[in-house]
Amino acid sequence: MKWDGNRQSDNVEDRRSESGGGPGGGGGLLGALLGGRMGVGVIVVALLGGWALGINPLTVLGLLDGGNMPSSQVQQAPAKRPPADDRMAQFVSTVLADTEDVWTEMFTKGGSVYIAPHLVLFRGATSTGCGQGEAAMGPFYCPADQKVYIDLGFYQTLKDQLGAPGDFAQAYVIAHEVGHHVQNLLGVSAKMEQRRGQLTQVQYNAQSVRLELQADCLAGVWAHHAQATRQILEAGDLAEAMNAAAKIGDDALQGAGGRRVVPESFTHGTSAQRQHWFNAGMQGGTVKNCDTFSSRNP
Repeated sequence: MKWDGNRQSDNVEDRRSESGGGPGGGGGLLGALLGGRMGVGVIVVALLGGWALGINPLTVLGLLDGGNMPSSQVQQAPAKRPPADDRMAQFVSTVLADTEDVWTEMFTKGGSVYIAPHLVLFRGATSTGCGQGEAAMGPFYCPADQKVYIDLGFYQTLKDQLGAPGDFAQAYVIAHEVGHHVQNLLGVSAKMEQRRGQLTQVQYNAQSVRLELQADCLAGVWAHHAQATRQILEAGDLAEAMNAAAKIGDDALQGAGGRRVVPESFTHGTSAQRQHWFNAGMQGGTVKNCDTFSSRNP
């Protein structure tokens, strides 16, 4: 992926020196999944739903039990910028800036204003508008404060434990979370929340799958326009993103280590579905291509 020298976003907050709560890296939940030590029931659904590129599992739990979304009133210190010589922070800031450029232009063409999210770098744990964020959750978006949260150690997990290396796979992670922000701005997330009391757990899981697949598609829309305007892709980049989408499908995660695949508990979609919708956004380049909710078989 060609990103060196491109604009970096000013909307990155570095809390890594302030975070605590144990080692980063996103491996805690992965270890539980692969080792079979996690319990069953709604908590499993919530954590599976939130961990592999999605919204804060605390938010998912609130939606599943019909409760209100938790909020944190903890006051954060003034936002701090990442060090200028931090290579990975530079990469993240550049990808975020690219999503800002793409979505600002698309919202403008649609007659509206794009409000860019902030991206928070943390280590171990941090407070969020959706409750306490943990590295074991993996990257997530909190609609309450409109921020994306990531412990950069997750990228090592993505490479070493999930088998999805590459810088474009890492960019896909960020673009997916920004996709959730776009859904929030468009009112898609609010419509789901409004219906939560009318749905059973299985029905909500099915809707969650469509929400996550749409975020995958929106990540593809970003990639389409970033390539068209800035030619960011190099040989193998799309394969990296498609491989990452495959590795984080619900069936792939549940099947890892011989675990039984339970389609009724899916919250993000199968590997094939995630690949299909990322590619749909990449090829079509419009939000209209991402109507996962109207598709008979998402």
